[in-house]
Amino acid sequence: MRIILYLGKGGVGKTTISAATAVRAAALGKRTLVVSTDLAHSLADCLNTTLTSEPREIAPNLWAQEVNVLDEMRRGWNKVQETMTKTLRKQGIDDVMAEELALIPGMDEIVSLINIYRNAREGHFEAVVIDAAPTGETVRLLSMPDTFQWYAGRLMNLQNSTALNLARPLIKAFLPSAEILDSVKKLSERVKTLRAVLSNPDISTYRPVVNPERMVIKEALRAETYLSLFGYPIDGVMCNRVIQAADYQDSFMQNLYTNQEKLRQRIHDTFAPLPIWEVPYYPQEIIGLEQLKELGQQIFGEQDPTQVFHRGPVQEITRQGDTYILRLPLPHVEMNKVQMTKKGDEMIVEIGNFKRDITLPSVLANHAATVARFANKALEIHFNLLDQPKDKTA
Repeated sequence: MRIILYLGKGGVGKTTISAATAVRAAALGKRTLVVSTDLAHSLADCLNTTLTSEPREIAPNLWAQEVNVLDEMRRGWNKVQETMTKTLRKQGIDDVMAEELALIPGMDEIVSLINIYRNAREGHFEAVVIDAAPTGETVRLLSMPDTFQWYAGRLMNLQNSTALNLARPLIKAFLPSAEILDSVKKLSERVKTLRAVLSNPDISTYRPVVNPERMVIKEALRAETYLSLFGYPIDGVMCNRVIQAADYQDSFMQNLYTNQEKLRQRIHDTFAPLPIWEVPYYPQEIIGLEQLKELGQQIFGEQDPTQVFHRGPVQEITRQGDTYILRLPLPHVEMNKVQMTKKGDEMIVEIGNFKRDITLPSVLANHAATVARFANKALEIHFNLLDQPKDKTA
């Protein structure tokens, strides 16, 4: 099974690209599920059909689904939530507040991911294409398995600790019941399996969707950083709504094309060595299976869109003592041609005509870059945790 997740800023065309990829995969004979996790669903409109919270077959080898988070929460977490609410009420907490406190933050994201994986496994799908929510929500969605595992582990350790057995009855009264702990334990095991699937490059692939616009590119770079931070494999970038070269008589269109061409080239330079697919800017909306089929064919040609197009990390962050190391695979580059500039949460790397903007996670943005070197065909940038943050050119 292959899982392909498209993410990016709202309005860049993720839904259309996701649907076209799924239609193309189905045309190649693969049992394919395309699913939307965005609360503002538009997948049904793009496919020009009606969808439900369960997979529905809409064409040979093609199923589609719009996840209903509320339904999944009621199905998978309702009993535990009721038990937690009753426990809190017994402690004298207001009814409304008790219901709010019983909702574990991020549980909706966890339930969405588990639902998709369950349907993919039970439906024996060969390909699952996910039309994800805007970047910020998707990064939160993908970070939740790690966050949930951390909290679940602390909860289990607390329940089994010697210190707890010696605690006063008042403290024990606020502890979750055995039923809740058992449910959390079962859910934790599912999340553990899910995390392994999401980070397995043979199964899961992440593809940012961008337009040749500065703000959109910036957000895609931020998504790239956080995907790399969590170990989620990226195998390509989809550059959507590209204005084609032509002899434009209208000055407005000529200026628009010229400006976009600079940003289009920047996308190729910035996201190297990832493959870039370019999608033309169409004068009309792409709606319905026939138009989506043509679009999928134009994007991927004779290639199978579910194959892995790139293997290996785009960037890595590791820690050695008081130093974080940002590692960028850049083979065949001479160190004396490298120039780096750190400005706030950005690291700009220039090598000749190549330029790459890296949005740093907060753990690195707050520290100075002290050393840069090439090792094993990669540029390694060292950030010393003891140094104060600085903006400088190296």
